[in-house]
Parts: sequence; C-alpha cells; structure tokens
Amino acid sequence: MILILLFLAACFLAYSNGANDNFKGVATLFGSGTTNYKKAISWATITTFAGSIAAIFLASTLVKNFSGKGLVPDALIQTPEFAISIAVGAAITVFIATKIGMPISTTHSLVGALFGSGVVAVGAAFNFAKLGTTFLMPLIVSPLMAAVVSLIAYLLFRKLRLALGVTKETCICVGQEKIPVIKTANSNQFQTLETNPQKTFTIKNQNECIQTYKGTFIGINAQNMLDFAHFISAGVVSFARGLNDTPKIVGLLLAINALDIKWGMIAVAIAMAVGGLLNAKKVGQLISKKITPMNSGQGFTANLVTGLLVTTASIHGMPVSTTHVSVGSIFGIGTVTKKADVKVVKNILLSWLLTLPIAAICSATIYWLLLYFK
Repeated sequence: MILILLFLAACFLAYSNGANDNFKGVATLFGSGTTNYKKAISWATITTFAGSIAAIFLASTLVKNFSGKGLVPDALIQTPEFAISIAVGAAITVFIATKIGMPISTTHSLVGALFGSGVVAVGAAFNFAKLGTTFLMPLIVSPLMAAVVSLIAYLLFRKLRLALGVTKETCICVGQEKIPVIKTANSNQFQTLETNPQKTFTIKNQNECIQTYKGTFIGINAQNMLDFAHFISAGVVSFARGLNDTPKIVGLLLAINALDIKWGMIAVAIAMAVGGLLNAKKVGQLISKKITPMNSGQGFTANLVTGLLVTTASIHGMPVSTTHVSVGSIFGIGTVTKKADVKVVKNILLSWLLTLPIAAICSATIYWLLLYFK
C-alpha cells in the first residue's frame, strides 16, 4: 500500500509539473503569434515526452541527486514516508501555483520539500553545505545567466540580420467597417439609423501589430526560415525540460527501488503530458503575453538560449530550473527592447521566493503526519 501511495504521489507531482511547465518551452511561439495555442501545446507535449524518454540514457546523475542522497543519511532515503512527503509537498506547491497562474519551479519545490522533510527527520544532521552548492546556487545563478546571455545573443543576431539586409515590417489590417449615421427623414419627422461602409484601419495598441521580417537568406524567405527555426528552438527547450525534470521526479521512486528506472520514466512522462494538455493555459498565457511583447526573432533567441543552458545543465547533473531560465531569457529580450512589464516580473520573483518555504512547510507537515499515523 505504501509503495502504491508513493507511485501516486510521484504521478501527482509529474501531473502538476506538466501543468505548470509544459507550455514554457513554446510560450514564445504563442506570444509572438507564430502559431496558436493548440498547435503550441501539441508541439510541447511531443517534444517534452521525447526528452523524458531520452533522460533514461542521459540524466542518471540528476536521478541520484534528487533521491536525497548526500543531503540526509542513506537509512532515511530508504523509507517510503520520506519520499512520499517530498513528492506530495512539492506537488501541492506546484499545483497551487498553477491554479493561480504563477510559473514557479518544480526544481525549487523539490529542493524546498527535501529541506523540510530532511530537517524534521534528522535535524542538524542535514547536509546544509550540499544544499547550497548543489541545489541553491544553480537555481539562483541560472536566471541571471539566461537574462544576460539572451540579451547579448539578441544584440548579436540583430547585427547579423542588418548585415544580411533583412529588415522588419509591420503588418496591419485595412478593411471596411459599417459606421452608424443618423439621418432625419423629412417626410414623417422621425430619425432612422443607416449604416454606410467606410474604409478604416485602427491600431488599438502597439502590441497588436504583427511584425515580420522582409528579405531572403541563401535564397530562402527570411520569415519562413525564422518560423521554422523558432519551432525547432521551442522543441529543443521542451525536450530539454523533459530531459531535466523527469529524472528529478523518478529519483523519488528509485530511492526505495519502487520501480525500474525505465518504467518510472515512462509513467512520469505520461503524467506530465496529461497535466500539460489539461491545465497549462493559465500559466502559458502569463509567460507568453504578459512578461514582454515579442516577435518571432526575439522569441527564437530566447528559446535558443534556454534550450542550450538547460540541456548543458542536465548533461552535467546541475539541477537548474527550466522556469527560471525561460523567464530569465524572455526578460532579457524585454530588457533590450525596453518593453518588459516590471510589475509582472516582480510578481513572478515573489512567487519564486515563496516556493521554497511553502514546499518545505507542506513536506515537513506531511512527513510528520505519516510518522504520527504510522
């Protein structure tokens, strides 16, 4: 029974992770108007699942890190109560954030849950030094690095674009609109309403303009090439997220040898996909539309930086947050264009600060309850 509870807890965490994180890789596709929500989430689901399967072969170090090994005594890691409290504590935190539309880090939630249950279980024996160096440092540095790298990359790409003679153009819609006109009828002294079609064009605000690129590169239309590259980069980010996040959740199952690593990865991958398909829209809207307006070129740059950083971190066993890196990259673009919504970014940063203590409290409470009613 306790092993079944652990499996269900891990699946709940995977579902919450998918709901909060799956759309982040394709947020720029939707935000830049390159594609609609349905196509974006479908592409995210396919590529994230592929990343989850690839994690079986490429991310074994992360599995070991998130089993809690080195943070607490090995004897504690072998107890199912410890793994359940971590999974449920992190899942509750991510699920609540998803419901209110805040893009938080599952990695951060897991670190908080590890800390909460670990301190309740072993007190001062908890390895605080490893917590800081292995977990907290990458989480703090990664968004800052992403913002700086995306800022530099965008400036370089812009110089390259201008050198190649590719220019921007803004598309607006021009059409006919029926405008009401009041006319007095002389015959019976009353007013009737007529509508005369008149040519109009109206731009409600700058963000509603569709910006495209004009020109060719090696004989191919620049905008078509960019859209293709944008889709590929979004797939890379989603693949990297599956590669980085799946082993963190599977690590909880392997801690007590509850499930073979391959089947664990597959179960987590399926739960993540379902969570993204059913509950990703609210968080997706915030990242896509509210941090900063962007065009396809800017979105491509942010995705490229995010994918490279997260993939590199996964292979080297560094538990960075795809959320932190993705938001950092998009904010870096908004900094260059001077269109970033600082208020939205402040709210996101606040949710990040609250993630660790909330996850720690939830996990510690659940661990205490499991021991009390054991």
